[in-house]
Amino acid sequence: MPHQTIIPSLRYDDANEAIRWLKEAFGITEHFVVRNDEGGVEHARLAWRGSIVMLGDATDDVHSLPQHHGSISMTAESAEQVDEVFARAVAAGATVIQPLTDTAYGSHAFTVADYEGNHWHLGTYDPLVDE
Repeated sequence: MPHQTIIPSLRYDDANEAIRWLKEAFGITEHFVVRNDEGGVEHARLAWRGSIVMLGDATDDVHSLPQHHGSISMTAESAEQVDEVFARAVAAGATVIQPLTDTAYGSHAFTVADYEGNHWHLGTYDPLVDE
């Protein structure tokens, strides 16, 4: 598998809640989490099928990334996995942006928004695999 060289990063009002929700909605796992003395998330790496997304709490720090309205795309192993994760995400309260669909480019996919407005897309299309 190629080494991931672009790593998305998001900021949330409550990154602990984001971690909990992403685990429930998508089955994403905690890879590494650093919390401050108050329990807030300074930095987190969450894993999905060998790739990671980073996130943390939004702060007023000039070095902090702005929060909200990011977009993450993930590749599923199968159409069945897409269907399963879609049901799981909807059950967790995700807002459906693009319902389950079969695209013109051959992907079985959906897009949902998390509770803070970031978009999460899951489909069978893998841009890193040559056709």
